[in-house]
Amino acid sequence: MKILILKNHLKEGLDSLSRIGGENSGISLPIIKNFLIETVDNKVKLSMTNLEMAITSYLPAKVVEKGDLTVPFSVFNSIISNIQSERIELEVENNNLIVKTDNYQAKIQGIKKEEFPIIPNIGDNAFSLEISSPIFKKSISLAMSASQFSANKPELSGVFFNYQVSQIKMAATDSFRLAEKTINGNQFKCDFEKEFKTIIPLKTAQEAARLFKDDNKNLEVCFDQNQILIKTDNLEIISRLINGDFPDYQAIIPESLEIESSLNKEEFIGALKLVGSFSDKLNEIKIAVKDKAKNIEIYSFNQAIGENKYLIPAKIKGDAIEIVFNWKFLMDGIKNIDSEDIFIGFNSDNKPAVIKNSKDPSFFYILMPIKSS
Repeated sequence: MKILILKNHLKEGLDSLSRIGGENSGISLPIIKNFLIETVDNKVKLSMTNLEMAITSYLPAKVVEKGDLTVPFSVFNSIISNIQSERIELEVENNNLIVKTDNYQAKIQGIKKEEFPIIPNIGDNAFSLEISSPIFKKSISLAMSASQFSANKPELSGVFFNYQVSQIKMAATDSFRLAEKTINGNQFKCDFEKEFKTIIPLKTAQEAARLFKDDNKNLEVCFDQNQILIKTDNLEIISRLINGDFPDYQAIIPESLEIESSLNKEEFIGALKLVGSFSDKLNEIKIAVKDKAKNIEIYSFNQAIGENKYLIPAKIKGDAIEIVFNWKFLMDGIKNIDSEDIFIGFNSDNKPAVIKNSKDPSFFYILMPIKSS
């Protein structure tokens, strides 16, 4: 193999692979610390896998001689990051990768492609849909706002993907909070006429939200029984899906609310950061609505520090209430509401609160209160 490639193209491809393999994979198999570099149709193809997910990036280059090799990702990435020259030559000689510029040369010991794990293909019976990159990224990011990794409950360590033919719902929960985003049928193309439900691993969802660009180009999202493939012309992510049943969360969505409030998003975020600085390790703050009040009080007490409170002007409909929340979880919901004002609805101190944009029903965030001691 012999190729000529620009540094910025190579660095972009390496950045795409950077979070799934190498030293952070948690797998002792040495080859997992390597990535595969090969030539395909006058392009350079970079691939890396952690056996659960694989990312492939296609880069423009001048291919002088075809070939392939796997080399340690961390070493190669460090070299490319620190090279000053924009034009780089890569050549394979006797299972070594030679890196050359005008004033630099390195030889990296590689391992043959045959020892690299096989990256699977999507099955023949897969169904696919077409959706713009910004819509997909935004939707999966909103759903992820209520997720956390769970070793005990793998079905919670992902984003629930519910294809309903006329719409798609993405949701995630960690048992304390829930987020759901709806994608309307006019925002994607798909000829599949049956409903389909699966769980996308959280790590895969995070990489999809990170890697694909907000360039209004379309993504192709393909599913078979065990895998998901998300791809454009120059980037592919393929991953195993999570086996298991996502919780039936519809029952916890409040059908009515005792208190409805509307307040300025940015002021609320500032208030939470300010008052939250006094909270304890559980991040507890208290939200109080008093009779006929025109503001919401946010209060925090810490025996070792002191106490503080903040009054936020609000439009309020309903009775008085006091509820304790994890302010960081509350913040995760509020910051994802795309409007100047946000709607928050409360019921009681043991029922979930609802956060949403009153003018956009396609996304909501539900948060359980912390039980008062």
